[in-house]
Amino acid sequence: MQTTTQKPETLGGSGSYSFNGVPIDNTDEDLSKSALSTFRAKEEEIERKKMEVRERVQAQLGRVEEETKRLALIRGELESLADPMRKDVAQVRKRIDVINKELKPLGTTVQKKEREYKEALDAFNEKNKEKVQLINKLVELVGESERLRMKKLDELSKSIESLR
Repeated sequence: MQTTTQKPETLGGSGSYSFNGVPIDNTDEDLSKSALSTFRAKEEEIERKKMEVRERVQAQLGRVEEETKRLALIRGELESLADPMRKDVAQVRKRIDVINKELKPLGTTVQKKEREYKEALDAFNEKNKEKVQLINKLVELVGESERLRMKKLDELSKSIESLR
């Protein structure tokens, strides 16, 4: 195989040559330019569509975030509708539990004090009964003593009268 180097020839206008020195006619060059410009146009269109899709995705993401926030707000409102006084109820229940814990030892103390009171009351009543019995005995003794003294006085009085 023999390669010959050809010298460029001018063909009545501007001609182009390929990388190996073979002349390319204008129609090939026009086709290349046309293909290149078509390729660039397609690339630009693809890039433009890609940007549009990216913008739509970002817009959708923004809407999704807004809707997520709205849904969270609605969920919170629904929960508060289920029991609007839930916090207050929980606080009152907690306070009731605390008071119940405080009441247990107080109840035990009350029962103990009631037993002590009953025992003291029984002892008081017993002593009071004993006192009443002693007072009755005292009254009897005083009454008996007065009768005896009166009797003795009467006897002395009779004895003095008999002496006269």
